[in-house]
Amino acid sequence: MRHRKHGRILSRTPAHRRALASALTRSLIVRGHITTTVAKAKEVRSTVERLISLARTNTLQRRRMILQRLNDRTTTNALLTTIGPKYASRPGGYTRIVKLGTRAGDGAPLARLELV
Repeated sequence: MRHRKHGRILSRTPAHRRALASALTRSLIVRGHITTTVAKAKEVRSTVERLISLARTNTLQRRRMILQRLNDRTTTNALLTTIGPKYASRPGGYTRIVKLGTRAGDGAPLARLELV
């Protein structure tokens, strides 16, 4: 039974899942949108929402918390200086998932994850 378990396994080891989530999060912050599978988009959405909520106020403690997740100073700086203040007055819901259909190769459902 999966009581009190959360998150998707995505057929990966825990370290691989963390690396995947970090890479997709960095790409979303830099580009503003990414195209991936629906399961990955739903999983990354929660991480991005938490990071943007942290970035709404630019303090040293928040910077360290975000840097711990992203492991990239330039992306952290971009999140705190441009994206965070942009959503400072918004209470939540910083991302949007748009379903795109299926991938030609394996039929996986694709989605576009974008910042609102």
